[in-house]
Amino acid sequence: MARVCSIRGSRVRSGGKINRSGLAKKKGGIGRHVTKVVKRKVAPNLQNKRIWVPELGRWVRVKLSCRALKTVNKNGAYVTLKKAGLI
Repeated sequence: MARVCSIRGSRVRSGGKINRSGLAKKKGGIGRHVTKVVKRKVAPNLQNKRIWVPELGRWVRVKLSCRALKTVNKNGAYVTLKKAGLI
């Protein structure tokens, strides 16, 4: 299965790690210099969860990010899952 949140749609993104060498001017050096830029992947914090939906009287299995779990706690399971098209 893909690494995608079923509620928010957040997925793996590409980013960059910047390597710098040298001492900052503030600390008495000649400044920091970029020596290398490396591509990297930034993955969402995905969890497989069973969420109890009282309106339906059953459990629903979803793969969601921790941010989406906060949304479920705030707005309620039924409203959030219905808006995402999961129920």
